[in-house]
Amino acid sequence: LAIESWTLYTVGICLIALRIYSRTLVLGSIKKLQLDDWLMVFIVFTFTGDVVSVNQVAVNGSNYMPPGAAEQLSPAGIKAAIWGSKMTLALEEFQLTTTWLVKACLLLMYSRLTTGLKEHQAVKFVGIYCAFGYVLVQILYLAVWCHPIHEYWRVPVKYPQCASYYNHLITATVFNVSSDLMMLCIPIPLIIKSQLPLKRKLVLCAIFSLGVFVILTAILNRYYNFTQPYSPIFLNWYIGEAATAVYVANVPLLWPLLKILFKLDTWSSSRR
Repeated sequence: LAIESWTLYTVGICLIALRIYSRTLVLGSIKKLQLDDWLMVFIVFTFTGDVVSVNQVAVNGSNYMPPGAAEQLSPAGIKAAIWGSKMTLALEEFQLTTTWLVKACLLLMYSRLTTGLKEHQAVKFVGIYCAFGYVLVQILYLAVWCHPIHEYWRVPVKYPQCASYYNHLITATVFNVSSDLMMLCIPIPLIIKSQLPLKRKLVLCAIFSLGVFVILTAILNRYYNFTQPYSPIFLNWYIGEAATAVYVANVPLLWPLLKILFKLDTWSSSRR
């Protein structure tokens, strides 16, 4: 997990750096970077927290263990499980924030692309839906599903929900997957209706359809959460989901850099 997570992390950070460089080339100055670019810079910190937390959970475990296992732990084992449980709480926070910030970056980009078009209203609607979903999920996570909050790291756990996160995972997944599906429906119709040559339409559709992989990793993440309880395999899918989201949000903005490096022709004179 350590090798896999840090490898995925390194690729993600490189893509973010390339995105910022590419955007600087387009806009003429780093001072002209737009809100979604700065949000992506902030994602570096949440993505880093995600990877650090997932490895801490892998090493220390948590209070999510088979019945009776906590009572057999040594004092050192209990201490490790408490720390791992706190890191699980942090991991979920970093995961949620990274995922939803990526949505915000994509929506801001879609907002620029649809300015003056009827699809702009759809972008606003999806943006409101995403904001509502994030706030609701956070309220339920921190104040409802496990209360008081310190029960999240109690060893042995008093309330199973505070260890399994079952209700939280279902709620977060519903809003996460549904909003991603909505977002997929925004750029594809625009590309199809554009005046670009067919070959370029297909390439752009393929790039923006990478969001399907984000949805797939999110679903697989929950699949392993629910079908293999007490197994740490879900940690691999946690970092895989976050990394895939970061990749998908940055790849579409690398074209200006690729055009210079490989001396390719321009796509069109469309908006930045």
